[in-house]
Amino acid sequence: MNSTSEPLVSILTPVYNCEKYLAECIESVLAQTYNNWEYVIVNNCSTDRTLEIAERYARKDQRIRIHNTTQLLDVIKNHNYAFRLISPESKYCKIVQADDWLFPDCIRKMVEVAESNPTVGIVGSYRLEERYVSCDGLPYPSTMVSGKEICRSRFLGGPYIFGSPTTILIRSDLIRARKPFYNESNLHADQEACYDVLKDSDFGFVHQVLTFTRRHNETKTTYARRLNTYILGELIIFKKYGRTYLSEQEYNEILTKKMGAYYRYLFKNFFLRKRKEVWDYHKKGLKELGFPVSYVKLFKVPFVILLNRFLAVFRIKKQDFLQKKYSPGNLR
Repeated sequence: MNSTSEPLVSILTPVYNCEKYLAECIESVLAQTYNNWEYVIVNNCSTDRTLEIAERYARKDQRIRIHNTTQLLDVIKNHNYAFRLISPESKYCKIVQADDWLFPDCIRKMVEVAESNPTVGIVGSYRLEERYVSCDGLPYPSTMVSGKEICRSRFLGGPYIFGSPTTILIRSDLIRARKPFYNESNLHADQEACYDVLKDSDFGFVHQVLTFTRRHNETKTTYARRLNTYILGELIIFKKYGRTYLSEQEYNEILTKKMGAYYRYLFKNFFLRKRKEVWDYHKKGLKELGFPVSYVKLFKVPFVILLNRFLAVFRIKKQDFLQKKYSPGNLR
């Protein structure tokens, strides 16, 4: 692929108060071996030096555009705002979170996979999370997997390979076709969007580490982990798309397991750890999802836990008894 045939890629960075890492993020975009891109930085009413840093780079490279929101938006709405700013000529879209960065060949490698496979709607890769590599699990060296199969596999317990918004490249026409692109009622709308897009397209993959994700106390990751928003977000996604990728029997079996795990989580974090913030968040979320908390099911949890422990001890003792009974010394 040469520079004259490179399709336009829209790179987006929605940012709020990220002066500590923004320069490194922008530098990683400027260092790309792929040249035909536009870079839209959406400054979400930052109160630190974020805007100053972005403007300094915009003066150096005309491919960088800065947009300032008129009011503070939550994280998902800010992403949707950014999606609406991509050029009509854009063929692919690449988000780079302000505290993440890209390896130099990231966009080139991802575009090559997308251009080679017209049915691909999303392209992913391995990512480096601080010191650990994630988003693995797909067979090497295949660069394309059925979108329906990868979503079905995930619902059945397979690997999670979507990563974060920084990890993937998306066809711009698929973003334009969905307004808004992210579901603003789900904090994990980036995951939900993958399940929606892959209903009708395939998943491309580059077997290389192409992105870096930072984990620190200033990101929404800390908030998500404190409240475990993941368990609710996954349930929202499963209820919405589970029947699309699974049989009715599979859907019901997995839903039962998910709700059992959910109630165990609620019992441990509210009744045992007294974390009211966690209780309020999940009680409200489950009610809005159509699964209001059942106190009968909740109070059954300790009895189920004790029963499972008793059965586990019983199985161990039974196994020890059979091993002793049928040991070579006892069979003489």
